[in-house]
Amino acid sequence: MSLTYTHPPPPAKTRQPEPATSSISSSTAPTERDPRVVPSFGSKTLTNLQAPIIYLPPLLSSLPDKYPSEPIASGHPPLLTEIRLPDIDRASLSLHKALFNFKPIDAEYVNKSYAEAFNWSSLMLPEEEEREWYCVVFRSKRRAGSDNRALYDADEMAHEEAVRNGGLILYWYGIPNPTTGMNMATCIWQSRNHAIAGTFRPAHAKAMRLAATSYEVYSLERHILRKQRGTHGVIVEPYLGGDVGW
Repeated sequence: MSLTYTHPPPPAKTRQPEPATSSISSSTAPTERDPRVVPSFGSKTLTNLQAPIIYLPPLLSSLPDKYPSEPIASGHPPLLTEIRLPDIDRASLSLHKALFNFKPIDAEYVNKSYAEAFNWSSLMLPEEEEREWYCVVFRSKRRAGSDNRALYDADEMAHEEAVRNGGLILYWYGIPNPTTGMNMATCIWQSRNHAIAGTFRPAHAKAMRLAATSYEVYSLERHILRKQRGTHGVIVEPYLGGDVGW
């Protein structure tokens, strides 16, 4: 089993990168909100939507203290965790920076393959770097009447646990498809070993027990995100076995 999460991040545990590129406000009337601004994340939000949400920011694990904050050029900045990673390697640092612009291709991402669902072709890394990362995808449909609050709280604790113990670079959570109810979430890890270690920690174990009774449909996929020396781009491949990353 590999670690992934099933809810968007709680606002108390996330922050906007500095310097902020824009001020963000939201309307109290869901039909009047701007679909291009960051939505409000919470256990009772992002359900029964009356207006589309186009901008779904990635949640990036904050870098160790020794790394200075990067200037944010994107008009749609990511969210960053309050808790910081204990360490990160050079190539993963480059990926972390590139993932500031990570986003789904369009609103139909949940119906696409992982390689086609996101803007992988837009992620550019230094030519001399070579590395691979471990990706986990969670496709799901919530069970009617399931306990949002309990699962949301458990996911929050599992996410904090994963960042604190190291290895988790990105967590991204989508919006349920208004017709099918299907959704997608994904995590990108520095290595498969980091992801496996996370499954044995107590907060993740509790979240998975709750998930087993909270979903009508859920499935896990594993992929490799690969960067080859001599190129700037990355490619996504199915995970077929063996170690990934370090």
